[in-house]
Amino acid sequence: MLKVDIFQPQSFAIHLHLTEDGYFLQIWVKNPSQVGDAVFPNKNSKVVIKWAFLNLSPDVLYLYIMLAEVKNRIEELKERFFDVQQAMDINSMKDELKKIDISMSMPSFWEDQEKAKELTQRRKWLEETIKEFERIRSSLEGAEELLKEIKEDDLETLSMIAEEIQSVEKPIRELEIKTFLSEEMDRKNAYLTVQAGAGGTEACDWASMLLRMYRRWAERHGYEVEVIDINPDDIAGIKSATLLIKGPYAYGYLKGESGVHRLVRISPFDANARRHTSFASVSVVPQIDESINIEIREEDIQMETFRASGAGGQYVNKTDTAVRIRHIPTGIVVSCQQERSQFQNRLKALELLKAKLYQLELQKLEEKKKSLEGEKTDIGWGYQIRSYVFQPYQMVKDLRTGLEVGNVEAVMDGDIDSFIEEYLRWRAKENISIKR
Repeated sequence: MLKVDIFQPQSFAIHLHLTEDGYFLQIWVKNPSQVGDAVFPNKNSKVVIKWAFLNLSPDVLYLYIMLAEVKNRIEELKERFFDVQQAMDINSMKDELKKIDISMSMPSFWEDQEKAKELTQRRKWLEETIKEFERIRSSLEGAEELLKEIKEDDLETLSMIAEEIQSVEKPIRELEIKTFLSEEMDRKNAYLTVQAGAGGTEACDWASMLLRMYRRWAERHGYEVEVIDINPDDIAGIKSATLLIKGPYAYGYLKGESGVHRLVRISPFDANARRHTSFASVSVVPQIDESINIEIREEDIQMETFRASGAGGQYVNKTDTAVRIRHIPTGIVVSCQQERSQFQNRLKALELLKAKLYQLELQKLEEKKKSLEGEKTDIGWGYQIRSYVFQPYQMVKDLRTGLEVGNVEAVMDGDIDSFIEEYLRWRAKENISIKR
């Protein structure tokens, strides 16, 4: 239990005790005529006040309670911000930003368009992160200075300080999430593949809903989305589709989405309006660049061409530009049909194949590690990670972290940050427990 002195005027002293159950605020008064208990509601718990009935008005009591909470909150946020500062190494980020600026000033910078785009996105991310970091530090320091000079009856200034520290809570939480993205491939772009599972047309429609959800999420975060391949169903939805999501830490944020997503709803394709359960799998792999050498031998691949799907009529594709590649040793099949030439589609398909082969090797290493550690888990590419219930009630639940969200409509519109953040926290805790 931690005791914090808040205020000590001549007639009484106020102390704040922080316990696991919440706050215990004690007011000692000289020569009290009567002592009693009072309970004040708090957002997280209850504040129990042991106080004396003297000349303390409700407004004065409220002021001291608020002062206690503000002081406690500032200390907590300072500790969290210090941990973020240690983990992120802002000075290194500033040095990297300077190096990118020097590269961008070179005449040859735009000769490689893809690399230039990546560096431009990286620069934007670094600049925004550094600015947010400095803003948070300034806000916390300013709030602490104001708190030292505040008068005992200055409720207006205290409310202003409370609003200021509340405004930095979310940015600090976002910076904390960024500290979890420290693995080698987290900074890469991401290939995201959605595959309809059991459930027929209902499953194909569910796959298209998931595809839209991830596109909306990417748009919200300013990521560029490129459709690599899409295989529409004959009736509704899609059988499969692959997106390339380009932007800083796209793979790091989305890697936890790999797995089976389950839908429960009254099917619009059922004339009897029965409740159906459908499944779709999501696979997320990082885009592999030239710095990682993945060798693919010509004799290990089998390539076939086909006509890309289109709107039909005058827009029907009359040449076999789409490419499908099968990797014989592993059985992995990839395809690309979005480019106009067969050559470009082949390059895109090979790039996707490299990413899947790299992820396969990582998966083998992870499985070997877990077998050596003796863990018995159901983790794999085919396990169910999240359940989406539309009827008879509305609930989206992550089966790994236990997080539940009742606003299904917002989730399907791309508001999945809470699931992504909770997964990254859960993954970090799991890694710590494994190391121990």
